[in-house]
Amino acid sequence: MRKLILSAALVTASLFGMTAQAADVPLEAGKTYVELTNPVPVSVPGKIEVVELFWYGCPHCYSFEPTINPWAEKLPSDVNFKRIPAMFGGPWDAHGQMFLTLEAMGVEHKVHGAVFDAIQKQGKRLTKPEEMADFLATQGVDKDKFLTTFNSFAIKGQVKQAKDLAQKYGVQGVPTLIVNGKYRFDLGSTGGPEATLNVADQLIAKERAAK
Repeated sequence: MRKLILSAALVTASLFGMTAQAADVPLEAGKTYVELTNPVPVSVPGKIEVVELFWYGCPHCYSFEPTINPWAEKLPSDVNFKRIPAMFGGPWDAHGQMFLTLEAMGVEHKVHGAVFDAIQKQGKRLTKPEEMADFLATQGVDKDKFLTTFNSFAIKGQVKQAKDLAQKYGVQGVPTLIVNGKYRFDLGSTGGPEATLNVADQLIAKERAAK
């Protein structure tokens, strides 16, 4: 699994320098995107769901942030965007549990960028709960509340659910997008950050038309 993840990351790295095409990226099942054999139910019935699988320790996910964030903010009301941490063991799991904890506390949107910066630019590992809590305290997050929530039964249940979803999606590397629990694609299959969002837009339109 780790070899597959690293291979996907290397492919992604080589594609970040490519210029996105102005025209729509051709939608080709099995090439531009993969249609899941067993669709996964969405979290908000009635809305078209876009999921980003990511990891705070992934430099390509970090580089994708300036492109995907403004895009996600402008999505129409019938589209639900959500992030799910990919957890393949070790620091992946630690960072994923931190994200889910911050989300449960309702502060993820306030500190998401700071956490990414700390890991990607400042060289912080943030793999131990106390280390996480100390850093997050500098961002205005209550340390005791964070630790209590991090170790709670509810968060452990969400960790299991996130791992189950990643398995059902067939995710082997990050960043990966899933549209409406049916279509999986990434920067390697589409040709770059902007092209990935172009494919997402087309698949959203496809799902909207099918309603």
